Amino acid sequence: MRELDFTRSAALFEKARSLIPGGVNSPVRSFNSVGGQPVFVKRGRGARIFDEDGNSYIDYVCSWGPLIFGHAHRRIVAAAKAALEAGTTFGACTAGEVTLAEMIVAAVPSVEMVRLVNSGTEAVMSAIRLARGFTRRDKIIKFEGCYHGHSDSLLAKAGSGIATLGMPDSAGVPPNLTVDTITLPYNNPEAVRATAALHGKSIACIVVEAVAGNMGVVLPKPGFLETLRQVASEHGIVLIFDEVITGFRLSYGGAQERFGVAADLTTLGKIIGGGLPMGAYGGRREIMEFVAPSGPVYQAGTLSGNPLAVAAGIETLSMLKEPGIYDKLEKKGAALADGLLEAAAAAGVAAQTGRVGSMFTLFFTENEVTDYASARTSDAARYAGFFRGMLERGFYLAPSQFEAGFVSTAHSKKDIADTVAAARAVLGETTAAG
Repeated sequence: MRELDFTRSAALFEKARSLIPGGVNSPVRSFNSVGGQPVFVKRGRGARIFDEDGNSYIDYVCSWGPLIFGHAHRRIVAAAKAALEAGTTFGACTAGEVTLAEMIVAAVPSVEMVRLVNSGTEAVMSAIRLARGFTRRDKIIKFEGCYHGHSDSLLAKAGSGIATLGMPDSAGVPPNLTVDTITLPYNNPEAVRATAALHGKSIACIVVEAVAGNMGVVLPKPGFLETLRQVASEHGIVLIFDEVITGFRLSYGGAQERFGVAADLTTLGKIIGGGLPMGAYGGRREIMEFVAPSGPVYQAGTLSGNPLAVAAGIETLSMLKEPGIYDKLEKKGAALADGLLEAAAAAGVAAQTGRVGSMFTLFFTENEVTDYASARTSDAARYAGFFRGMLERGFYLAPSQFEAGFVSTAHSKKDIADTVAAARAVLGETTAAG
């Protein structure tokens, strides 16, 4: 095990804490749940990141999902650089916006029209407003442990940083803003049917992560997404799939293509910006035409369709269409998840893996993880020790038990083999120490 120097990161964190709440610009970057201070990253290349102290790590955070080709891929960098040299932003229409929209519509089975925005939070917030405007109803159904950004009505029993910090919701959200939010257990079709039977005529939408990625990776049980589709159709409810994480990661058409279930509206982010800020929402033409200036539902953004993010996104989606990309990602994801599970078993540590495609989570629990309640049975203290041991050996994982990890095309077989070997050593040591 190598000796790491964190002097520069420590100094930066100390300064950041006096200037930025908690010293971080997003709670998921905090190391509060795993102990210690955040690593300050200076640069990335391929599957590796390098911190301000010169330490290098194999990176499985991948900026929380966008970097499906790894860090600083030459083609994506070249596309963004060319756009930069033409101008950073215009607040006017560009040809690139039309090209990216055309690519998204061609890729996602249920999307006939799309609006580009700046983030996943903005995409989901806008999609819910659109669903309410289209149906003229107010209530929404969401699911425990699913995170859809930090807009007020969606922070009830949310995942991601809310789960990591153990917060039930957020201060600053008036009760009247969540009174129309109905929160149900993930993977519980009976609860959905019962709720729709009771409130169906007042429910505007059902919003769900098609694969949960913000309580760790939790797959939908067979029939769950199909039930959502059936219930939504029966009651005139708009079904929204939050594919901010899964879009273009699980397949070129996202989770909808992989599971064969179509949404009415879809939200996207992360990969479609090629590593730059980008979001989008799209769906059935009759619904999307309610968006201003075509219709009465208002949504706007000065930097929506920013030419830098659009250029990086176009290049990324073009690269993803090349043959064999998703087969390679599937094999790498499976090799890593299976290897981590075997490492835990060898150390006598109770563990489960949530994995689909190139998304994964190692849960330290003996229980099958199917929803937020079962995810919360995971041993967060053991995960914290595992995280620190892996970091010391040069592997950067999500600093929380309740987040997804990601594999990119840049991760080599050796990277994955080395990761599994390190996990075996770390888990063996922590078991002996415990």
